[in-house]
Amino acid sequence: MIQSAPAGGHVVIASDKFKGSLTAVEVSDHISAGLRAVIPTLPVRTIPIADGGEGTLRAALSAGFLRVDVTADGPTGEPVQAAVAVKDRTAVVELAQASGLHLLPDGRPDALNASSYGAGQLIRAALDGGCSRIVLGLGGSACTDGGAGLVQALGGALLDSSGTELPRGGAALARLHTIDLTSLDPRLRQAEVIMAGDVDNPLLGPLGAAAVYGPQKGATAEDVEVLDAALAHWARATAAVVGDEHDRRPGAGAAGGVGFAAMAFLGVQPSAGIEILMDLLGFRQELAGARLVITGEGSLDAQSLHGKAPVGVAGAAGTQGVPVVAVAGRTELSVEQLRSAGIRAAYSLTDIESDSARCVRDAGALLEQRAAAIAADWLLDPPSAAGPHPGDHADHLERFPSDA
Repeated sequence: MIQSAPAGGHVVIASDKFKGSLTAVEVSDHISAGLRAVIPTLPVRTIPIADGGEGTLRAALSAGFLRVDVTADGPTGEPVQAAVAVKDRTAVVELAQASGLHLLPDGRPDALNASSYGAGQLIRAALDGGCSRIVLGLGGSACTDGGAGLVQALGGALLDSSGTELPRGGAALARLHTIDLTSLDPRLRQAEVIMAGDVDNPLLGPLGAAAVYGPQKGATAEDVEVLDAALAHWARATAAVVGDEHDRRPGAGAAGGVGFAAMAFLGVQPSAGIEILMDLLGFRQELAGARLVITGEGSLDAQSLHGKAPVGVAGAAGTQGVPVVAVAGRTELSVEQLRSAGIRAAYSLTDIESDSARCVRDAGALLEQRAAAIAADWLLDPPSAAGPHPGDHADHLERFPSDA
């Protein structure tokens, strides 16, 4: 039943992408459509969000950043068309734009040789554009090179024992003899580089970049051993030049070790990607006068509790006293886990469609149905006579008044 908008303020939609189905922008559009199918005049504000991984560039563009196209080297050296997002003197650089898994030619992984060189080119393009603050979004990388390619693209020389520049890729680091930073881009000394990611792995060992993420990039068990040993050599050589043991720091293993290079050579401090992006996108400003926040991602699961977008959004909204519900392709968190994360209810596509393939294919239409259920359960005044929908977890969670 269509209702008029109740009093009590606007709704903020701040969802990440549904990976493999919908971008964050598309998710926001479908949630808006579902809400307004029930309450046509409902005031809605959308802030497509990301946590530093794939989709970060698109989220920045949706918030008014300007797209600047850049031709860069892809993960295996082929030229690719990438972009950075610029506003004032701030640039958002998404590593996956140049060094992402999706850019591998014909989808063929090259775990030993894939490089982060293109990501360094994007940083250089941002510096060329006069940017003095660079947000480097990590995630979705095809490489496990410890960020060596990024350093090379920014002017650092990595030489073997004969003084020859190393080829790109993680495996080649085993032959590293000399790190020469003489030609490292001097503009980096004046620039503030911020690392936005959701990974807290160290560089090396069983929880490191090669062991945990290498297999996702096509690394065999033997490749993992080769890469981890090469990264260990890279870390020792780096420590001899810049000091400190950056390889042990949380986040050093992000994006195949790009986090390590960013901390060691660019002086970056690791930050929660979602926190950085919420600030850039103006999320907190939209909370003033809001009655409800709707967040989400493709899968609400244990990983969501470690710096993913929905939990970050819920935490920020909670400090302002704004209730939060979530939408997802599937939800694997218990009611208690949702509650502790600040999420009052979760609405999943799998609650109304058990076929996961259909959930992916028809995600938009199903998401609109879930959003309509949210409107009925949480926004109508009085609430829907039908009450919370089965599987939404809302039957276990506290309602809030319409003027919250």
